Amino acid sequence: EINDSEGHPSSSHQTLKGTSKWATSLENLLEDPEGVKRFREFLKKEFSEENVLFWLACEEFKKTQGKKQMQEKAKEIYMTFLSSKASSQVNVEGQSRLNETILETPHPLMFQKLQDQIFNLMKYDSYSRFLKSDVFLNHKKCEEQEENPPEAQTAAKRASRIYNT
Repeated sequence: EINDSEGHPSSSHQTLKGTSKWATSLENLLEDPEGVKRFREFLKKEFSEENVLFWLACEEFKKTQGKKQMQEKAKEIYMTFLSSKASSQVNVEGQSRLNETILETPHPLMFQKLQDQIFNLMKYDSYSRFLKSDVFLNHKKCEEQEENPPEAQTAAKRASRIYNT
């Protein structure tokens, strides 16, 4: 077991941040507000931003307390993403569509099956393209430049030239 300077077990998961963490899994990307922002930016260009918006709405819905609030949020999710007239309709299998009557008796996991479908769609389709996209690569490049500013590199090169002559 490897410990850090304070004697705590170190793990690579603790040290990864930003784009490095996003690249390990879609779950890690969706846990980071900046990652979600960049992923949305990418999905918008692909005309599929509704997928991540639906996924986020479902996550928020699971935390909703009180029957009235749940009914309101469930209806909002249904009207925005699932109804045949939805403004940001998500592409879920037909038989998985909810019947509007279920909105009367909402429960925290009522959208889980649909949310899982959309998650898998993102994971096996758009996420891999996101990791190759300009949105991701440019952000990664900016991160790397912040960690290793050019002036620090030139100072190191100058020092090596001085001592290696």
